[in-house]
Amino acid sequence: MTVIALTGGIASGKSTIGRRLAELGASRIDADQLARDAVAPGTPGLARVAERFGADRILTAAGELDRAALGAIVFQDAAALQDLNGIVHPEVAQLYAAAVAGARAANPDGLIVYEIPLLAETGRAGEFDLVVVADAPEEVRIARMVELRGMTEEDARRRIAQQATAEERLAIADVVIDTSGTEADTLAQVDALWARLAEERRA
Repeated sequence: MTVIALTGGIASGKSTIGRRLAELGASRIDADQLARDAVAPGTPGLARVAERFGADRILTAAGELDRAALGAIVFQDAAALQDLNGIVHPEVAQLYAAAVAGARAANPDGLIVYEIPLLAETGRAGEFDLVVVADAPEEVRIARMVELRGMTEEDARRRIAQQATAEERLAIADVVIDTSGTEADTLAQVDALWARLAEERRA
């Protein structure tokens, strides 16, 4: 079963590509959702995060993770961020393995697409059968963040600066999908990739 890693910087159009691949028949797994699930109420992950950082500091009254409060702690303190990653990443790895096993059981011959924003940063590209990179110029992505997400231009540039560079992502790409045009242009590239993969699998 082929596992495709789908990556790209913030506002690069990953979700559009992932949705299309799912519509075409791929099993879609979202790393961001797994990270949320890993610290959902009642999970061992959340219990360990609360133990490390203090339940009174990072939990809401309803017992949910207060992401803003946790972010304020870890993004000012490299050691704290390392501790957080040490708790969350193993939990995410378990959830990912379970999701892949479920997808394989449901469709042994199917394709899996794993949306993983920080692939270039983690050095895990070699774990996947194919790496697809969503790519758009920085100014296009900044405009999207300002228009669609209500961010200031300064915040948008800061978020981009915190991630891998476009060059680092392109260096790990097997396939690049240019998302700088219309959505129809992007979807046409995804459809062409899907047709190519289907042909390769038949061969």
